[in-house]
Amino acid sequence: MFHTTFYLRRLHSLVGLLILGGVIFEHIFTNSMAIGGAAALNGALAMMELIPHPIFLAIEVCAIAVPLLFHGIYGVYIALQAKNNPRQYGFCRNWQFALQRWTAWYLVVFLIWHIGYLRIFTKGITGTPISYELLHNLFTSSPITTVLYILGMFAAIFHFCNGITTFCMTWGIAKGPRVQKVIACLSTLLCIVMCLITLVFMGSYFVM
Repeated sequence: MFHTTFYLRRLHSLVGLLILGGVIFEHIFTNSMAIGGAAALNGALAMMELIPHPIFLAIEVCAIAVPLLFHGIYGVYIALQAKNNPRQYGFCRNWQFALQRWTAWYLVVFLIWHIGYLRIFTKGITGTPISYELLHNLFTSSPITTVLYILGMFAAIFHFCNGITTFCMTWGIAKGPRVQKVIACLSTLLCIVMCLITLVFMGSYFVM
């Protein structure tokens, strides 16, 4: 018998780990170049522009947009079915379960705004290339935008890192409570490191 939910949940977790993880690591790596100033970030962005436009667009649509749409839509379906009650139980894992879904809701809105403004409107419609100068003006001229972007990055990082533990449990990699605890601790450490890097490169826009 073919259990659709069984395979959809595994595909959902796999897409989250590989695609969302890949996007987050790429974003953090590229944006961290801002620490080195305009020349460093613009150089990193210029390297991406070396990819022929049709190939780059195909990668964006087929390898990123479509998988993330599946992950997001099916994730919303899962979130609507979830019964979060962290106040009643108070266990760390229960709070992580709740935060996983709360960050998912925030990410839906954040990504629509982030992709819609920077990728579709700014770069796609107006033809303005993404650059250090553009991001510097965007963040330094609007504290609200800066805070929302940092919260969006934090939400994506937590969602990904916490999802590592969920992935290992879903795929049967972490079967016992001890190994699950080890993976959770390592994932939390990764989350902290990535959030700190985000704060550093965001702060660099205000000190240079």
